[in-house]
Amino acid sequence: MPRLREGSGLMDVLLGRPLTSAQARQEKTGVLTGVALLGLDALSSAAYGPEAALTVLRPLGNVGLWLLLPITAAIVGLLTLVASSYAQTLAAYPSGGGAYTVAKQNLGRGAGLLAATALMLDYLLNVAVGISAGTGALVSALPALRPHTLHITLGLLALLTLVNLRGVSEAGAVFVVPTWFFITSLSLVLLVGLFKLAAGDATPVQPPPPLAASTAPLGAWLVLRAFASGCTAMTGVEAISNAVPIFRDPTVRRARVTLGIIVVILVTMLLGIAVLCRVYGVGATDPGGPHYQTVLSQLIAAVMGRGVFYYVAMAAILCVLSLSANTSYAGFPLVCQVLARERYLPPAFAHRGRRLALSRGILTLSGLAAALLIVCKGITDRLIPLFAIGALMAFTLSQAGMVVHWSRHREQEGWRWRRALNGAGAVMTAITLCIVAVSKFVHGGWAAFVIVPLGLMLLSRVHAAYGRTRRVTELKRPLLLTPASPLVAVVPVDRWSHASETALRFALELTDDVRAVHICSGDTDEAALDSQWQHFVQGPLLAAGRRPAPLVHVGSPYRALVWPLMDYLDALLEEVPGGTVAIVLPELLERRWYRSMLYGRRSELLRSALLLTGERRLVVISVPWYMSTEARPEPHSAWGDSAHPGHG
Repeated sequence: MPRLREGSGLMDVLLGRPLTSAQARQEKTGVLTGVALLGLDALSSAAYGPEAALTVLRPLGNVGLWLLLPITAAIVGLLTLVASSYAQTLAAYPSGGGAYTVAKQNLGRGAGLLAATALMLDYLLNVAVGISAGTGALVSALPALRPHTLHITLGLLALLTLVNLRGVSEAGAVFVVPTWFFITSLSLVLLVGLFKLAAGDATPVQPPPPLAASTAPLGAWLVLRAFASGCTAMTGVEAISNAVPIFRDPTVRRARVTLGIIVVILVTMLLGIAVLCRVYGVGATDPGGPHYQTVLSQLIAAVMGRGVFYYVAMAAILCVLSLSANTSYAGFPLVCQVLARERYLPPAFAHRGRRLALSRGILTLSGLAAALLIVCKGITDRLIPLFAIGALMAFTLSQAGMVVHWSRHREQEGWRWRRALNGAGAVMTAITLCIVAVSKFVHGGWAAFVIVPLGLMLLSRVHAAYGRTRRVTELKRPLLLTPASPLVAVVPVDRWSHASETALRFALELTDDVRAVHICSGDTDEAALDSQWQHFVQGPLLAAGRRPAPLVHVGSPYRALVWPLMDYLDALLEEVPGGTVAIVLPELLERRWYRSMLYGRRSELLRSALLLTGERRLVVISVPWYMSTEARPEPHSAWGDSAHPGHG
């Protein structure tokens, strides 16, 4: 343990002290923390879901406000149906994996990979949309920050990444207060607004910007587009089914309670916002315009004014919108872990980091989200066309898989009504997916239908590569014993040093046939090196009755290092047909990274070049010698003691 802890002070400050595997139970979560960890995506959609619908309805002017409520009611009905369906999934598949596991086990491998790709796309977009929406709330309250939108989004992304790398328990503790602060603030706004409405005094304290005049006729296509954009409010419901294992026992009951709380709060917020937007005349403004204000900014100002509470509430919205991406940080790495265990992703995605977090998945998600934010310049509206398509695709596949599941498990009580519920959910989400896909296709939604197939192809190629490797490397016979072949050890030497001595002593433990090779590039006094070699190496070997190791000088007219050595090794392999040549590379290592940069990477270059030759009779061995400021006692005799590499 002391060796593990050495030099890790900065990492302790940033990421916390490492946790052992036995401490994994402490990283489980409860209901209240679960709402913060897994519900932020769904709850924060109350901030941008209605706004997305109102943005589409802007050409209708005041008529658009009246359409918002029925559109929201339809979304709420669909949301309730999907949540009820997912409550069944939690119990049937408590090991997590969500839509991927359900679709793979019931609809086949292809459907499972499609669900996984759609989920990962949804999680990626949730990070980008959540953070950019949070930044939008900030610049609505402080317009002077608008030129720095992209820098703010990237800073928030870096902060989220750091928090999640510290583990589930710390992330949950960080997010609990902002989440419930947001719920309380917005609930207070809705209660005050509805109370004023009931009292007949719904006059705005701070009037919202006037609605634009109607510039388009009311039509079914426009309403469907608004419904499709408003369906972004449904994202996040699936997160709990993907992350059931992070709950404390009893996991299923806690997961269901958490899902229920999230859905009830979200439904209340969506309906309340739709009603108050109609009452107070709050519509969407141009996201790229100089006077842009979010719908919630206008609504809070209209109900409560622009006093202290306004800025407190906007701060809460900013926090939750920015932190809503944390739902993806809980779900995306878990999906990657399941895929990695089945070799659709590299195994590193299944390994937990120093704080038991799935670090590779977290860092991959952050990197992809950063690229997306940079491309879109941090503007939410540019990402909305892609949003919800992945989630609805996963919803449909998951619910269709559950229909097959209940058909196969008819022995379970209530399988008929459960199958009917999941079937209704599958049909409704499929219809909604078609509406969203068609309505958003020309507005950027087409990209989802390019990204998802590319993701499918990538996962399939990775899986095929691992399968091919397994087939090639698999062995189904006993150990094959063959007569020992001649072994020649070659030690590259640039000067006589501690590192050279350590490598040479190790080579002499392998075989008596050791040859030192010096590449002559014109930088070394060869005569002096020959003199040292005779005095310090060959003399002691002869005195000990050992075969003296010759020092071979290889010319390098172009001052290259790799190719002259490889030419020498090719000649040596021809000299010892059937034999093995072991290249013993001395490596001078410095424990401090900032000092290690001073010593170059010649050994790494040599090792890589030698390994890539494909010559099976060539073995490459690295022998480290670590730099130290402490004085090193010389051994009593050159060969009398057993010196181990790395202890030079």
